Amino acid sequence: MEAPHSPAPEGATATARLTLHAPEQTQELGRTLAKLLRPGDLVMLTGELGAGKTTLTRGIGEGLGVRGAVTSPTFVIARVHPSLVGGPALVHVDAYRLGGGLDEMEDLDLDVSLPESVVVVEWGEGKVEDLTEDRLHVVIHRVVGSTDDERRVVTLTGYGARWSGVDLALG
Repeated sequence: MEAPHSPAPEGATATARLTLHAPEQTQELGRTLAKLLRPGDLVMLTGELGAGKTTLTRGIGEGLGVRGAVTSPTFVIARVHPSLVGGPALVHVDAYRLGGGLDEMEDLDLDVSLPESVVVVEWGEGKVEDLTEDRLHVVIHRVVGSTDDERRVVTLTGYGARWSGVDLALG
């Protein structure tokens, strides 16, 4: 993984950019991120279809030691994976089909799950920011078009006091 420097977005307290060259590296990034995550953390994942959001979440689940296969919750909207090792549960949400912003997200009671769980929301940008001031936003960019290039550029941005001073370069 390479970690080129990038300027911090407004309001960010920590930021890093990584270049990954294979899906296995995306999953490994998730396992590494899991070591930083704790109950109450909200992780927002952004990226086009096929970028690797679920692959990253699968790695987070492995790193947290949760039960059940982490797969895309597109049709069930949210899936809870309890911990097998006494850590926080993983709540995996796919907000792709939710168009109502925070009102629709509130129907999922994420604010109830958030204090004792790690909540990962795919397609959450513009929908979950108001759940907490402290969040980690992960943006995954991939090469699009007819190519076999597996490269992904992942930008990690922490917001709020929780992420202040956290080294997201993970290198």
